[in-house]
Amino acid sequence: MSVLRVLHLVGAADSEFYDKLSRFYAPYCLEQTANPALYEFHIAYISPGGQWRFPTSLDPSAIAAANPMSLAGAVQVLTQLKIDVMVPQMFCIPGMTQYRALFDLLNIPYVGNTPEVMALTANKAKAKAVVAAAGVSVPLGEVVRAGERPSIDFPVVLKPLNADNSLGVALVKNAADYDAALQTALTHSEEVLVEKFIELGREVRCGIIVQAGELVCLPLEEYPVDPDTQPIRTYADKLQQNDDGSLTGSTKNSIKSWIVDKSDPITERVWAEARKCHIALGCRHYSLFDFRIDPDGQPWFLEAGLYCCLSEKSVIGVMAKASGISLDTLFQSMLQNALI
Repeated sequence: MSVLRVLHLVGAADSEFYDKLSRFYAPYCLEQTANPALYEFHIAYISPGGQWRFPTSLDPSAIAAANPMSLAGAVQVLTQLKIDVMVPQMFCIPGMTQYRALFDLLNIPYVGNTPEVMALTANKAKAKAVVAAAGVSVPLGEVVRAGERPSIDFPVVLKPLNADNSLGVALVKNAADYDAALQTALTHSEEVLVEKFIELGREVRCGIIVQAGELVCLPLEEYPVDPDTQPIRTYADKLQQNDDGSLTGSTKNSIKSWIVDKSDPITERVWAEARKCHIALGCRHYSLFDFRIDPDGQPWFLEAGLYCCLSEKSVIGVMAKASGISLDTLFQSMLQNALI
């Protein structure tokens, strides 16, 4: 078997936050999947503003030492490197759409979903509409802009329409608190999705990987939520920003998540809904969906998160390990899926 030339696409074109997020997650994949017998790793780093670099590592000194260049120069380098497959590690909207489309134009295959699917699921309202048309239960919702009020009765959940990691998400229990929550959400997106609050319940995430053309549902991951103290998951439950501006995983909860036993009755119900979502949205290679479980055990689709850093810290990686699939096997399988 020949050594594959694998490019890790890192950084963010238009956001300091997503640049930090990318550089927070990507090193784990680089370190944990490195295997010189199988792969020759390369890094392309795009900094906010759009400059490209090809550093030897993601250490700040290595990035600083790398020659900055334009897109035209980067395309020449990519052509010279003769990359076999690309692993996307960009989480900004351009990174998930325009930069993946660039690799389509260059005929370089990549792991994960197409730009069209990423653009669709980045818009929470459009993704909901598509899965609802496939028969998946979704909370009642509507899109509002600055100065607009929803017709949905309170309590509601406000979500910036195209932001991730629960940035700007808030539970609003009454009309008096709505305007302040809307203003916060609008700092992350020009439009805001307002959804009817689904009573707890539980909250789970379901991952799917494609193996030999078949959809394989992974063990569910459940998150600590409480009707009184933690009715929804927020940004603080996922990440925290340090004094120097760097990001780390949240330490707010001693237990951030756990794997649900496959014998739990909710597993098969969520799996069935997740398969519908994967097919309806046109996903490939893998997919990841958040569901709210109401007190009657009914799963409600919340959103799709179709990105993964492919490391032991990633949700897909954790779920795969729980099902007996090692990270090495998962990574190799994803690369082969992309090359088919």
